[in-house]
Parts: sequence; structure tokens; C-alpha cells
Amino acid sequence: MTIAVLGTLDSKGHEHAFVADLIRNKGHEVLLIDLGSGGAPQITPNITRFEVAAAIDLDFQSLIDKQDRGGCVVAMSKAAPVYLSKLVEEGKIDGVISLGGGGGTALATAAMRTLPVGFPKLMVSTLASGNTAHYVGTKDITMMPSIVDVAGLNRISKTIFTRAAGAICGMVEAQVTEGHDKPLIVASMFGNTTECINIAAKVLEQAGYEVLIFHATGTGGRTMESLIESGMVAGVLDLTTTEWADELLGATLTAGPERMDAMSKAGIPAVIAPGCLDMANYGERETLPAEHEDRNIYIHNPQVTLLRTNAEECSQLGRILAEKANANSAPTAILNPRKAISIISAEGQSFHDPAADAALFNAIHEHAQCEVIDYDEEINSETFAQAAAHKLLSLIKSQS
Repeated sequence: MTIAVLGTLDSKGHEHAFVADLIRNKGHEVLLIDLGSGGAPQITPNITRFEVAAAIDLDFQSLIDKQDRGGCVVAMSKAAPVYLSKLVEEGKIDGVISLGGGGGTALATAAMRTLPVGFPKLMVSTLASGNTAHYVGTKDITMMPSIVDVAGLNRISKTIFTRAAGAICGMVEAQVTEGHDKPLIVASMFGNTTECINIAAKVLEQAGYEVLIFHATGTGGRTMESLIESGMVAGVLDLTTTEWADELLGATLTAGPERMDAMSKAGIPAVIAPGCLDMANYGERETLPAEHEDRNIYIHNPQVTLLRTNAEECSQLGRILAEKANANSAPTAILNPRKAISIISAEGQSFHDPAADAALFNAIHEHAQCEVIDYDEEINSETFAQAAAHKLLSLIKSQS
């Protein structure tokens, strides 16, 4: 098997060469790829920066001659994804690893994000212990902290790089048993809707579908959206739309304003529910914005503080949900569990607020042009979960 060792070899060539040697010692081939934009590479690459730049018909030498380092980095961030994707498409590499600081991490992960889910990708980075969302995106890039800077070989860096080389070799050696015979359904879930989704998933699986469940944490919603848009999905069970509450309130688990757009772009049948729209997610208690201090809050755990959405916010959320559903040309239905949209919004629980829930349901009915069905049930009841699953099956059948 061949592993691409990708990086800025003008500044971190010796570190990449060290990893390359370790991979070769494991019995694998190495393709050293230079993404450098400064001086000459410290080691001889298999693929030069000029070959990478040629993937987008770019004269990289002219940028170097101008001593435009910023322009070089921008150009390479466009060329590297194209070049690496081509290598994967042609079956020339089986995995990729890179080492870097800020610039190297940005370049390498931009290329890695274009590769398929499941393709081994490992980034050893000085930034791996911080917020890595913009580096990882919606792909399965493994981020490994370098502990020390990627600047020379010492007892710490050698240890980390050795483990990293072993990790990427293990990834490419692992055999994945793939089964593509069952059509896919995606579902959104939160801790507060787990029981509902588990029950619904069993119904869908018994009907011959494979169910992929995504945690509605912002990244989870975006990842689900990207899969829907790819056209690989037969149906959408979006019963946990809580990320829209975070988007509206500027909280931490937003998936962005494009959340729920993919079903329309792909024309996929969908069943939607306002699951967990009673809550917006913030971090530790002290991170809650001051303007919300007099609101109904719930400490989910020391790292998560929940804010109860009020009637005005719920009305806006109901309208948004309806408008997203209206945009889908494929068969779509909204199901309202009127007794509770989460565990903690049930009667007797911390977020029970009949007026806010009524505003949510009323707005859905007012703005929705698709079918809307009310159930006198809690979202996690067996009745509601099974109804949602059977409704999706009927919508899929009606489109076929």
C-alpha cells in the first residue's frame, strides 16, 4: 500500500522524512508531496510543489519569483485538494498523513477534506487540541496533537511522530467489510430524543433500510446535510432540529442557516419534527450571555447550559421549520408531538412551557404547505416514534 506524506517540505522536510522512513519500515510505499511555498525543500520529494500547482494550471514559479508568500499559500490551498483528490480517484494512494503548524495544517486539511469518508487521513498538528472544526469540516480527519512544535526532531517529537506513523499504517491495513445492498436513511438525534430515534430506526431497519444517525451538535447536522446532498440517501428522518434554536439565538451548536436545505437540493422524502427546539445550547454556566440571566436555564452537565426558548422564539422557529419543509419538492411531512418535544419539556419537567410549545406548533400550521400531523404524544413515546418511521416509509414509497 502507498501512503502520501504531505507537507511543507521547505520548513518541515526532515520531520516528514522521519515519518516517511518509519512508514517504509512497516512495509508500505511512500509518496512524498511538497506543499512548500518558501525556499527549496529540505529533502527531495516524489511530487514537487510545481507538479501540485500544475493541477490547476498554475505557474507557481512566477509567484515564487514575486516573493509573494501569501499568494503562494493561497494558490497551494487551491491546488493541493485537486491534486490529492486525483491521486485517490486513480487509486495511487491508500492513506495520507501530514505534520504542521498553523499554515501546514490549513493546507493539508484543505486537501484532506476533499477525500471520501473512510479514506485514512491523519493530521499531526500544533492546533489539534483546540477548536478543529474549520480544519476537519464534515470529514473524518484524525487530528493528533504534536505536543511540541513541528520544528526539529527531539525525544518528544520523535515519540509523537512514531505513534502517528504507526497509526496511519494501521488505518490503511485495517480491512473494512462493506455492504452497499441496503438503501440509506439518515436521522438526527440528541440525548433528549434518543429513545424516539432508536425505536424509529428499528422500524426502518426491519423494512430493509440502513439507518445512519447523526448527533445534532452543529457538526453532526452539517455532516448529515452533506450526505443528503450527495444523493446517497433514500429518506430523511429529521426529528431533532434543535440546531436551529442555536442558530437563532447565536448559541454553540448551530449548523448554520443552510441546515435543512439539502433535502430540497437532492429532492429526498423527509419527515420532520420540532425535536428539542425547546433548548439552545451554551457552554459552562458562566458562558451564558448576560441578557439571558433571568431566563429559564437548565444545567445539563458542567460543560453544557441549556436555555429554554420562549414563545416569540418558538414562533420564529416554527416558521423556519415550515419554510424549510415547503422548499422540498419531494414528499414531506411535519409531525408535532404536542405533549413534549424533548424529555425535559414534558409536564413536570424543567422546560415544560405550554405557551411556548403552542406558539411553535401554531407557527408550523400557519406557514406549512406540506402535510402537518399532530400527535397527543411525547416525542419519545413508542407511538410517535413508530408513526414517524411509518410515515417516512410511505413517503418514500409514494415517490418511487
